[in-house]
Amino acid sequence: MPDGLKVFGGNSNPLLTKKICEYLGIEVGDITCKNFSDGEIYIKINENVRGEDVFLVHSTQPPADNLLELLLMIDAAKRASAERITAVIPYFGYARQDKKDEPRVPISAKLVADLLEVAGANRILTCDLHAEQIQGFFNIPVDHLYALPVFVDYVKKMNLSNFTLVSPDVGRVKRTWGFAKRIGGVPIAIVDKRRPAPNQSYVTNIVGEVKDRNIFIIDDIIDTGGTILGAVRALKSAGALDIYCFCTHSILSGNAKEKIESSEVIKLVTTDTIPVQWDSSKLTVLSVSKLLGEAVKRIHNRESVSSLFV
Repeated sequence: MPDGLKVFGGNSNPLLTKKICEYLGIEVGDITCKNFSDGEIYIKINENVRGEDVFLVHSTQPPADNLLELLLMIDAAKRASAERITAVIPYFGYARQDKKDEPRVPISAKLVADLLEVAGANRILTCDLHAEQIQGFFNIPVDHLYALPVFVDYVKKMNLSNFTLVSPDVGRVKRTWGFAKRIGGVPIAIVDKRRPAPNQSYVTNIVGEVKDRNIFIIDDIIDTGGTILGAVRALKSAGALDIYCFCTHSILSGNAKEKIESSEVIKLVTTDTIPVQWDSSKLTVLSVSKLLGEAVKRIHNRESVSSLFV
């Protein structure tokens, strides 16, 4: 067991916390996270953390209670005199409003960054931020990992030929290129879409050759499924063959599961940054526990984590 390292997890993703601790060869820290009868959150760390290097694993997917629970965990560790507190946030919620692009709207991602710092976090470890510039909202170190290595290992085992990687919008092009480079210079295409309102989008054009090609769509978040399924329909109309969707964070709100189940998507490959409650032959869930666990180990040992930023 690494000296001085303690890892705790809240209610948002206890299985991922357990897997990270198994990778590190330690027990999950003893913490109580529950609710009073009126819904108010109660937190208590049940072991000594004075002078320890504390990692709090907690995704902040909806509802907002998950974010508040993380803030209270950080505050509890700070008041218990932890030497350093790292918030391990596999899914960083409230990241989709990262700029003031219309009047009278908040910059939610900046507010969340401020809340985490004020609560007492000394460092942030996260995975596939919706917008990379969110790192700049913090005045503390941010280690931003990508799930690409997990997906690349999966794709290499598929032995599928004649395929093109597709970015569902312009914002994901850089990550799609990174994916293509790591699996052997595969061609990419881009779906040009317009978003008239939140959770609404429509495809205007496809840039690149997709006819008679198998398709891997690469995205970071699937919420209602509207964007990804709009891309699927457009690609099928353009003559694409089998379509696989790769997504780091599967929120799958509303009737997203039903829409994906009835769609022409062959497989949705996602990760366990958010627990996915869906029993479907179309779903494959890969774990980021080794990726995050290795980052935790290196941060604790004051080693470089740059090789993990791929």
